[in-house]
Amino acid sequence: MCLSKTDIKNAMTAEQIIIDPLFPDALQPASVDLHLGRKFLVFQQNNEPCVDPAKPINDLMREVVISDDHPHFMLFPKQFALGVMYERTGVDLGHKGVLDGISSLGRLGTGIHVTASTLNPGNSLRMTLELYNFLDRPVKLYHKMPVAQMSFFKLTTPLREEDGYKGFYIDNDAPVASEYHKNFLPPKNSWMKFE
Repeated sequence: MCLSKTDIKNAMTAEQIIIDPLFPDALQPASVDLHLGRKFLVFQQNNEPCVDPAKPINDLMREVVISDDHPHFMLFPKQFALGVMYERTGVDLGHKGVLDGISSLGRLGTGIHVTASTLNPGNSLRMTLELYNFLDRPVKLYHKMPVAQMSFFKLTTPLREEDGYKGFYIDNDAPVASEYHKNFLPPKNSWMKFE
């Protein structure tokens, strides 16, 4: 069941949903508008011939922080970058959040996530954005501009504490590079067969 504006307000009052800060007029009929933070991670040129999911990629990326004096990030044509949400969002064990880009930004050829749209039950963080420019020219992205909307869903059965989110991305305040390589470490690598 998708929560309405009234449901979202009630869930925030009951501390079942966190949106901090909540911008004026951010509440929509069945979602909340969210805004762009200051920090980004971009892939940098180096001698690596490929991106290997079995290895950490922190050395392949560099941080870019936009300032008040220079309040935009330039996303170049066909460029991929990780950004971060300005707001901290969180849900209790009885709810789930789903992130979508706003229509007006999509009409400017800019996507805010490639695959990661879920705010899992029990998690609270500033969500990492997977930004991509589909255009043939750069797009300026400004600090605190609306870029996304979060819809919230009530679970039919709330989870127990031990069943909550145990993934790689918990309580983040900045964009976080892929932790996929941790899937190759025991005991998570039981799916791998090198026969």
